[in-house]
Amino acid sequence: MKDISAYLAGVSMVALLVLGACSKAHHYAAGSTAFAVQLVAGYTEEYPDAPQNGVKLVAQEPVSTFSIDVDTASYANTRRFLKDGHLPPRAAVRIEELVNYFDYGYARPASAETPFRATTALVASPWSKERQILHIGLQGYDLPRGEQPPLNLVFLVDTSGSMASEDRLPLAKKSLNLLVDQLDKDDHVSIVAYAGSAGEVLPPTNGGEKVKIRRALDALTARGSTAGGEGLALAYRLAQENFDKVAVNRVILLTDGDFNVGIDDPEKLKDFIAEKRKSGIYLSAYGFGRGNYNDVMMQALAQTGNGTAAYIDTMQEARKLLRDDLAGSLFPIADDVKIQIEFNPARVAEYRLIGYETRLLAREDFNNDKVDAGEIGSGVSVTALYEITPVGAKTSSDPLRYQDQGATTRESGELAFLKVRYKEPGGTTSKLIEQAISSDALATVDAAPEATRWAIAVAGFGERLRGSPWVADSFGLDEIVALAQKARGEDEFGLRAEFVQLVRAAKEAKSINE
Repeated sequence: MKDISAYLAGVSMVALLVLGACSKAHHYAAGSTAFAVQLVAGYTEEYPDAPQNGVKLVAQEPVSTFSIDVDTASYANTRRFLKDGHLPPRAAVRIEELVNYFDYGYARPASAETPFRATTALVASPWSKERQILHIGLQGYDLPRGEQPPLNLVFLVDTSGSMASEDRLPLAKKSLNLLVDQLDKDDHVSIVAYAGSAGEVLPPTNGGEKVKIRRALDALTARGSTAGGEGLALAYRLAQENFDKVAVNRVILLTDGDFNVGIDDPEKLKDFIAEKRKSGIYLSAYGFGRGNYNDVMMQALAQTGNGTAAYIDTMQEARKLLRDDLAGSLFPIADDVKIQIEFNPARVAEYRLIGYETRLLAREDFNNDKVDAGEIGSGVSVTALYEITPVGAKTSSDPLRYQDQGATTRESGELAFLKVRYKEPGGTTSKLIEQAISSDALATVDAAPEATRWAIAVAGFGERLRGSPWVADSFGLDEIVALAQKARGEDEFGLRAEFVQLVRAAKEAKSINE
């Protein structure tokens, strides 16, 4: 094997996966999961080790419930691995984040009164002759510029020694400058830096004073250890001191997630942030760097803080997140958004939710307004895919001899019933949107709408990267490329073309164990 210095230069410090290298377990989102740890010459990357969703029998579990967070960190991180010539570790791939990275052009809600509009499609599965794919798209209301509230932001910047490389603090500073471009005199910004100890770099400053804000950012340098917990406490304190009930009050964290001083346990951090969330202050987390990137920490922070988690590996990604999609990142239109699907046992024998493993909720959580769920921003869309087995098709499990397999007299025109529960930003009582899903199915993927074809192509790629046992070998990378090529559409920013190139790169990519 190459010596380690040459190896690190060749693969840009991509980590070697060491199974079982960390036995420490933490509660993460829906259940208790272990860290997946990668090591290269002392460097670690940590990911939530969530097994893929299994097949559910409608006769036994007719209801599926989950939170619809729309993080995109996994897509950018997966892209980073593939561009380095390596397949990402399976635990790093969250299929719903790959799918939700793209815009699908769903029909928009007519008004803010009902902030979500659902689009559905049912089509034959391209990887299983016996099954179908149910595509659910949920489009959020897009706040017009004049309706966007002012911003009270605290930039919480990790300036520890681990952030010194060009793809960390220097990239984080350039990224924040893109956000500063969008501010005006009605907005306010504070800056907190942490390394060894936390300190206020910039007191609350009018968004129109861009030169002053940029100078404060430019002065940040990387050194010392990572007092992340102390930094969070100070950032929340500043946000609270300058709290504006008519504004969006948000802490924006930029870090590699390597907290090693202060609160460094995801559980303790989640408890701290959950308490702060009650004050109406949102938290968004942007990850940087490689070699010691802590995805577990980033996900725990964002999901608990009513925010989003994203990963910035290039200025192109920074422009997408902090310029092109800024409204969706900063301006919430709904809190604690949950989806619940009830499948009709007369039409569906089995189902499998593709992705969302770390966002599953219990059935009874749907109506419980005390249960935290995802925040959705202005104009954001959410996509979910189910693989279903129609009644009469071959199922994964043999039928039971002595048990009732479910009623067969339900309304035959309905495949399922969709419910969306949400709260207005800062609200405490949820509202409900309901819609029946038709059982009318398209016979082939080629007959499906462009959005459905693209979503299935991206999900299929995620399934391949996860080593899914449910996708037939006949639906390989070549088939994914062919399906995606036909569904690229206008592709104004070239994001879909880039995806196709990533699929092609996966054909040549090496395992991280090589």
